Amino acid sequence: MAATPEKKVKDAVAKILKGNNVYYFAPASNGMGRAGIPDLICCVDGMFLAIECKAGKGKTTALQDREIAAVKAAKGMAIVVNENNLADVQQSIDYLREIP
Repeated sequence: MAATPEKKVKDAVAKILKGNNVYYFAPASNGMGRAGIPDLICCVDGMFLAIECKAGKGKTTALQDREIAAVKAAKGMAIVVNENNLADVQQSIDYLREIP
């Protein structure tokens, strides 16, 4: 079975995270958790980073927007990435690691 375009984005993000020794996990999306949770939850040197992965021109849903806003309100970092802005993952990691 071929990987979906979004799965390819998730795999590329995971590669960046692993290459930077970032702890991360993908919350279960089996209907048991809260809807709209970002695809990857990360800890970068004690800092919280949530990543929502999209493919192509995929847009976030209203529930995803709510969760991203909640992360930011709690002083965490949340980003939305696709195959065209994967560099944002590395930039976010670098930014978080610069915070004293």
